[in-house]
Amino acid sequence: MIAIDHVLISDKIIDEQFVCDLTACKGACCVDGDAGAPLDKEELKMIDDVLSEVLPYLDETSIDEINRQGRYVYHNEYGWVTPTIGNNICVYGIKDKMGIVKCGIEQAYLDGKVKWKKPISCHLFPVIVTKSKDGVTEYANYEPREDHCKAACKLGKKLKVPVYQFLKEPLVRKFGAPFYDALEATAKHLSEKDKNK
Repeated sequence: MIAIDHVLISDKIIDEQFVCDLTACKGACCVDGDAGAPLDKEELKMIDDVLSEVLPYLDETSIDEINRQGRYVYHNEYGWVTPTIGNNICVYGIKDKMGIVKCGIEQAYLDGKVKWKKPISCHLFPVIVTKSKDGVTEYANYEPREDHCKAACKLGKKLKVPVYQFLKEPLVRKFGAPFYDALEATAKHLSEKDKNK
């Protein structure tokens, strides 16, 4: 584990390599899971704020589910999460012409309709961040899906892109630029140490 400020980071975030391969997985992380995407409390208001701009991107089934379940739901194990359709696809998921599931919120962001990209838990995947019981320490673990993420692990190795580099934008968004700079410096230091062994 690597400690930076109040965050404990799994060594795998530096050691492993990963690049999403949407043509292979078809956006499975938006479909498969025990619940919808975990949401920070402040993200509930963000969903409220962007919903009117996001709704035009969603299909009728998603809109019906939002009307039925709400914009977010409380899960006993994961806390606030996005609703899903039949414990399957996230209500904010949209399919493109190739059958790849993407985020309706992110599409609205890319089109300049909203300023919030998507829930940070989605943006950080396959890194999952959890908090200690006292709410002070955060744990960042690398947890790719064994089945769905095989292609992404393979592509990451082929392109030689470490997890932390692939996830630079969400890591900066979550923890700030100084945190990322410290993580990058640690990764370079450890890499040099390995070379000199």
